Amino acid sequence: MTTLSDAPVSSAALRNIAIIAHVDHGKTTLTDQLLAQGGAYRENEARAERAMDSNPQEKERGITILAKCTSIVYGQDSDEVRINIVDTPGHADFGGEVERVLSMVDGCLLLVDATEGPMPQTKFVLTKALALGLRPIVVLNKVDRPTARPDEVLDEVFELFMALNATNAQLDFPAIYASGRDGWASLTLDGPRENLNPLFETIIDHVPAPDAAHRRDEPFRMLVTMLDSDPFLGRILTGRVESGRLTAGTVVKGLSIDGKTIERSRISKVLAFRGLRRQPIEEAEAGDIVSIAGLSTTTVADTIGDMDVTQAIHATPIDPPTLSVTVMVNSSPLAGRDGDKVQSRVIRDRLLKQAETDVAIKVTETADKDAYELQGRGELQIGVLLESMRREGFEMSISRPRVLTRLDEDTGEKLEPMEEITIDVDEEYAGVVVEKMSGRKGELQDMRPSGGGKARIVFHAPARGLIGYHSEFLTDTRGSGIMNRIFHSWTPWKGNINRRHNGALIANDSGKSVTYALWYLEERGVLFIDGGEDVYQGMVIGENAKPEDMDVNPLKEKKLSNVRSSGKDEAMRLTPPRRMTLEQAIAWIDDDELVEITPKSIRIRKKELNPAFRKRKPKTD
Repeated sequence: MTTLSDAPVSSAALRNIAIIAHVDHGKTTLTDQLLAQGGAYRENEARAERAMDSNPQEKERGITILAKCTSIVYGQDSDEVRINIVDTPGHADFGGEVERVLSMVDGCLLLVDATEGPMPQTKFVLTKALALGLRPIVVLNKVDRPTARPDEVLDEVFELFMALNATNAQLDFPAIYASGRDGWASLTLDGPRENLNPLFETIIDHVPAPDAAHRRDEPFRMLVTMLDSDPFLGRILTGRVESGRLTAGTVVKGLSIDGKTIERSRISKVLAFRGLRRQPIEEAEAGDIVSIAGLSTTTVADTIGDMDVTQAIHATPIDPPTLSVTVMVNSSPLAGRDGDKVQSRVIRDRLLKQAETDVAIKVTETADKDAYELQGRGELQIGVLLESMRREGFEMSISRPRVLTRLDEDTGEKLEPMEEITIDVDEEYAGVVVEKMSGRKGELQDMRPSGGGKARIVFHAPARGLIGYHSEFLTDTRGSGIMNRIFHSWTPWKGNINRRHNGALIANDSGKSVTYALWYLEERGVLFIDGGEDVYQGMVIGENAKPEDMDVNPLKEKKLSNVRSSGKDEAMRLTPPRRMTLEQAIAWIDDDELVEITPKSIRIRKKELNPAFRKRKPKTD
């Protein structure tokens, strides 16, 4: 019987691993089964599905957003081994989470869907793991599906290792066949399918113990890789102990990347991961992954050490952001009705707090000091942050996303981020996908049948050309297409790209929208609002069927007379309006528009509300 124990374990009986994979390849589901079979639950304890996805948006979206740690124990008595597991995000927008946590593990499980095979994020996370010298264990997941092709996928994984210049030791990876949903793993495709013991044993045999036994008597040092907060303990810093020992009450200091002292403080708690819980422990030793409380300024990528430590631990550099939006105070006529956090100072503090915990996000003040530039990896990462702020009661306005450019140091040429897009689509829709991607400056790299009447198409396209394309892609492929994207390289500027082919329907007055007026406006395009909703002058209430913007009156009421009565309005039935999500709205807007975000509403508006002033300011390209 495998059970969790609070007793400290030696470095030889400790393994630190990360689970890395492309989105939706089964990381969190496999982790659930590892926890269940690793003694994380009591016999009578309820077992939550996707237990590691603790963030509400993670459960809603079905993806992992934040990297999280857990711990299980395999074996009994003298053979007991504690395995610290880090569950990482699979979406490319959250790659910064993966990059920083790989530095505190000694091995990794590379999960690959036995049907889909290696995908863009598989390549990204594997590149980072190989660069750190990790020797991955390849887990072919979902091999019990009727469409599984494990032998072909294993060959594709080996080719990917070769393409990424893996060493001979890394190429000699063990392969495990598994079903994370059903909780079994096997060393061979036709082997017994009973439990995950073959995977546990492969981890113990293949992943080296932390190389820290000889550093236990050195001064304590730890690199901070994750930061979160607790209502009782305050800021909690997580990382792997690189050397020495640590007990609660010890006075330590924080060092910045360049070795400068940030603060000196006393450790109030030393916590270790035990199953799904974080529990206080007496002492932390070199090699273990722990959390500590008591420091107020030290943050991610900083070093915590004894008072005589002067040299900081090297922190792995994080790839820079590629996309930015401007966040400003909500200045619409409806501002302040829904949210209670509307001031510029409060918005600034919240953004800086996020940038402190997420190393892939940067926040800077704009030149005119009245707004903030939020930089991130992609639309989803920025959208998740803004959605979280919205649920916390914030009101704000957001500009159109724009890509971050740089200059070539040698030629002075303007460079922009290029992305690699892998699309799986029914063959009948391949033509329209190629046509749309070509219009967005996409360059076709590969196109081949992938079986079952589907085709796999690979493009290289500018990141700015993909803004807002995902919803259009789903429409073109009748919802059956799958698109994955990842940063590829910096390339010379590709020129102008036409984004939106339709203009906007803009309200020319303020008040409550009227069904009678909207019924006649439906022939002009697609509406974003329904009858009886608050509108104001300059608010975008729909998408025009033509390229130009059009000012319309959504407040026009039916004239009543002896002949025409209001009773006939009952026959008017509006087409349900298009309700955009936050990401869709941000992707839809043009340069002269903003997204107004409140806890209850997502509206689109013109930057200049007055139509007379708006006509004096032509759109910028």
